[in-house]
Amino acid sequence: MEPDESSWYTVRCVLRSEADDGHLYEERITLWQGESLDEAIASAEAEGAEYAEDTGAEYLGLAQAYWLPDPPGNGVGVFSLIRQSDLPADDYLDAFFDTGQERQAQ
Repeated sequence: MEPDESSWYTVRCVLRSEADDGHLYEERITLWQGESLDEAIASAEAEGAEYAEDTGAEYLGLAQAYWLPDPPGNGVGVFSLIRQSDLPADDYLDAFFDTGQERQAQ
């Protein structure tokens, strides 16, 4: 089966908010229906910007998508992880998400 206009994707976005004792980093995975990974990422980034504004967070510009071969439900958050770290945003992304050891495919 190949992706088409009714395909489902999950998109993970990373956000940062401030705490009294450092930065809090959140990974959010949301669910989108569309024609391509690029379309799903664009939708997730727009929703992520709204979420960040509503929660006082900052979207860090990292989005990763995965095509789901079977249809679930639309717009449902499927994963969230909040990690406390004192690292600046670019160093945090390099340390946890862009180490060069990731296995990613489109």
